[in-house]
Amino acid sequence: MATIRNLKIKTSTCKRIVKELHSYEKEIEREAAKTVDMKEKGADPYDLKQQENVLAESRMMIPDCRKRLETSLADLKATLAELKESDQKGVEIEEAESTIADVETLFQTAEE
Repeated sequence: MATIRNLKIKTSTCKRIVKELHSYEKEIEREAAKTVDMKEKGADPYDLKQQENVLAESRMMIPDCRKRLETSLADLKATLAELKESDQKGVEIEEAESTIADVETLFQTAEE
């Protein structure tokens, strides 16, 4: 049985994962700029290799984060559907619908 409390938890989870995804994207931009800067300055090959490893690790987190977001979104949609069937109303439902729309927009822009 879905409850408003479960809906709030699943909505918060989606929001947290979206923040995490944006954080990783920013980290990739920072690390890529740092790698380019190190190459231009002729940094030590060992340091450059380590920096490239850091960048690669950051890039590996994006697909994982997206997968967790897809799973979380599916859970949120299922919980919301259950609550709508039982004719529950509230601010939490509107917030969940808004979060679902935001995440779906994020996925659409990523595909383009």
